[in-house]
Amino acid sequence: MNKNISQLLQQLAGIWKQLGLNQRISLTLATLAVLGGLAGMALWSSRPEFSLLYGKLDDGEASKVIAALDEAKVPYQVSRGGGAILVPADKVYQVRMQMAGKGIPRGEGVGFEIFDKANFGISDFVQRANYTRAIQGELARTIAQLDQVESARVMIVMPENRLLTDTQRKPTASVFVRVKGAAQLPSSSVNSIRFLVANSVEGLQVNNVSVVDNMGNVLSQNDDNDSVAGLSNNQLAARRNIEQYLSKKAEGMLDQVLGPGQAVVRVSAEINWDTTTRTEEKFDPDGQVARTTTINDEDTATDTSMAAGGAPGAGAGAGANPDNTNAVAEPVNSSRTRKKVTSNNFELSKITSNVIETAGGLKRLSTAVFVAQRFEGEGAARKPAPRTPEEVEKLKRIVQGALGIQTAGDSPRQDEIVLEEMPFNDQPVRELSQQLDQQEKRQVWLDLAQKLIYPALALGVLFAFWRMFQKAKTEEVRLAFPMSNGNGNGNGHAPAVIPGKGVVTVEVLNQLIRENPSNMTQAVRSWLGRSKNQN
Repeated sequence: MNKNISQLLQQLAGIWKQLGLNQRISLTLATLAVLGGLAGMALWSSRPEFSLLYGKLDDGEASKVIAALDEAKVPYQVSRGGGAILVPADKVYQVRMQMAGKGIPRGEGVGFEIFDKANFGISDFVQRANYTRAIQGELARTIAQLDQVESARVMIVMPENRLLTDTQRKPTASVFVRVKGAAQLPSSSVNSIRFLVANSVEGLQVNNVSVVDNMGNVLSQNDDNDSVAGLSNNQLAARRNIEQYLSKKAEGMLDQVLGPGQAVVRVSAEINWDTTTRTEEKFDPDGQVARTTTINDEDTATDTSMAAGGAPGAGAGAGANPDNTNAVAEPVNSSRTRKKVTSNNFELSKITSNVIETAGGLKRLSTAVFVAQRFEGEGAARKPAPRTPEEVEKLKRIVQGALGIQTAGDSPRQDEIVLEEMPFNDQPVRELSQQLDQQEKRQVWLDLAQKLIYPALALGVLFAFWRMFQKAKTEEVRLAFPMSNGNGNGNGHAPAVIPGKGVVTVEVLNQLIRENPSNMTQAVRSWLGRSKNQN
């Protein structure tokens, strides 16, 4: 192994001796350049990749974070504005957990950490003021966590505690938000902020929370249901929600049939906001129900007797007339009378209904549907291909059934639907699509170039050094062989003459050829070429 290395070193030393001065300089510079490039690439690849640790920090919190990083001996970078701090990507989460354990950063304002230190002898007023400050700080930190919000401040006004409670004085709150960029905070985020603040303060109503952004726009509205403005806003929001729901429902169905963006649906809804209470009573003359039955049953008996002295000639026994008188007895008459009376009272059947119609019912729907006209061909051969009336009517019935539109003459609601086929202006969309395609292709080429730039640079450097090595000038040895008048050097060869440097013998010339054959070959060729040109 050592023998092979020594032979390789001897060969390299022999090659180095055969090189001329310019070739040696070029080879040395090429070697230094390649080594420098390799060292730079190794240094660049070994450099740690930094990622964002915290952003949008104020000066006080940023100084605390930097002091903690210096104490932990973690490398970091600070942005130009000082609000963002970067650390190595492999240590981001570890450093964040360490900072969270130390309570850094705390964000803007003061939170409930104000009560970490015990303060004895503090007055009740200062205690309540600190509690309000803590709630304000915690709410501001929470609101700042929203994606659209850069920073926030919360101000809460609490009524004073008095012996007599004043129901007219209620807590209020104001929220100032700094929105990212120039966009306006959406209404959903504004409502979220208002509900968050209202549910964090005892007795605070949502309508008593105001939200203002950094551009001076009042983002909150009074939605009190007892006010006219609140009722109007609620009614408008309910109508808008119904119209958007029905429009998206129909558009989603048509997109599945015709393709995305091939149909536009707009719905106008009339809503009944009246609350009606209706009481109805219906009598059924054919339906009778016995309410009471009275039965009166009377039984009467009557007796009649004859007077004494009856008819003459009537015999009488001794016991019958002890006085032996001639009186005759009349016969006895008896009668009985029975009377039964039944009285029935009937009630007619009655149906009583109490109907309460609440607000929010649909009175009428008006729907407009625009369907994109079909085209056939591409480019200059692109021509419209209108749909048949049967196809248009089929699409109309589909939308009508999906939205529950009632157009029959006996229906309680007379809705309206219009469906038209019209050519859409898709030129901006097509231009945008072409631009996106071009940008995508450009991005692909850029990514490919970024991946190939370093190998290409390396090949370019090697090719440049190879060209420099090929173009390196060899040391010229101008030779001349003037033939003297028979004067030789004893071995039959003419002496070699180097112009300006004297006469060189053939032995010296052979030695020069053995030591540096390439240079001598170039010199002989150059001399022969100049000799031909002179002749």
